[in-house]
Amino acid sequence: MVVSDLNQIGAQAKQAAFVLGQLPTTKKNQALQALAQALRKNTAEILKANQIDLAKAQQLPAKFCDRLSLTNERIEQMAAGIEQVAQLPDPIGEVTRGWVNHAGLQIVQQRVPLGVVGIIYEARPNVTADAAALCFKSGNAVILRGGKEAIQTNLQIGKILQAALKKLALPAETIQVIEDTSHETANKLMQLTEYVDVLIPRGSSRLIQAVVKNAKVPVIETGAGNCHVYVDESADFSMAEKIILNAKCQRPSVCNSMEKLLVHEKIAARFLPQIAQKLTAAGVSLRGDAATQKILGDQVTPATEVDWGTEYNDLILAIKVVPSLTAAIEQINHYGTKHSETIVTQNYQRSEEFLAQVDAAVVYVNASTRFTDGFEFGFGAEIGISTQKLHARGPMGLKELTTTKYLVRGNGQTRQ
Repeated sequence: MVVSDLNQIGAQAKQAAFVLGQLPTTKKNQALQALAQALRKNTAEILKANQIDLAKAQQLPAKFCDRLSLTNERIEQMAAGIEQVAQLPDPIGEVTRGWVNHAGLQIVQQRVPLGVVGIIYEARPNVTADAAALCFKSGNAVILRGGKEAIQTNLQIGKILQAALKKLALPAETIQVIEDTSHETANKLMQLTEYVDVLIPRGSSRLIQAVVKNAKVPVIETGAGNCHVYVDESADFSMAEKIILNAKCQRPSVCNSMEKLLVHEKIAARFLPQIAQKLTAAGVSLRGDAATQKILGDQVTPATEVDWGTEYNDLILAIKVVPSLTAAIEQINHYGTKHSETIVTQNYQRSEEFLAQVDAAVVYVNASTRFTDGFEFGFGAEIGISTQKLHARGPMGLKELTTTKYLVRGNGQTRQ
């Protein structure tokens, strides 16, 4: 594909979006079931394409290879996610409010598709299936531009999904994967205002900011995850350990993993040695402020100012001892990326203060940040985790892929 073909892709997507926007829920759900089965049936072909991508990516950091890598289990998760989307309520046509005005006009606000959604993402082939399913159920055509590292996998998934749609006599162009991964093509997609209604970037902060800076198409910003866990002075140590180890170690390469640990100074001397031992045993490299260094000695290396604002996506953790809940909240609001933040505490009042004062898309009490995920929230899958404040915030499911329009019915009224 060459850059000029984007106009054709955009035109096809717009036509397909019109057809898709008129489909009844039953037909959309039947199609989604077929898409899920198609992924399962063609697992071997997907894995073969994925191995080609992985072979070319060996020089990349382990965290990128983890995101890129597919297994039988991960493909099954993708298929199960599509099936869960099929079982969710269809937001299209939902009446959000209605009234009769002073002139007797019947005014109804109703959910409708956004239209054509463009997605720019990196080495995350699961996004191809997740985005396709969510956009399809919400009546949107989708144009997918993945990174070069996952191009063979993305193209294979796209080919399988399109073939399944064709068998159902539905427009295959509702799901299109751009073959050309050049920056020139990405920039062209960012400016395709004639056809693309909204653009959603998923990936590193560098990618997201490049899209925000260069796009003429409206952007829903999905953010990096510099996530914190704050262990309050009243915390249950056993609970805190489980949350921290899960948030940091379960899958450190993803945006909802913990990157910073804040500990109240009254418990730091007792809590830090035991959690540091378990983190180190799990392979986590520790960095700490002066107070943490004093407690843990050579178990940690000095943390710099850069550390507090860095998303590692790796088995690295920076630790800071704080004098109060207020100080913890100030640290989070200053250095956080407005993604996911957690307090571990047995004090109800402090938990409520944390919930009210922390500026993030998702704020937790006594739970791991790893739950910030569309599947875990019951959305079936997610299009991304929005860290902005307009239109959508947090894990984006079906409703976040809709807009509204007003339907007004009269019987001859004219304005006086």
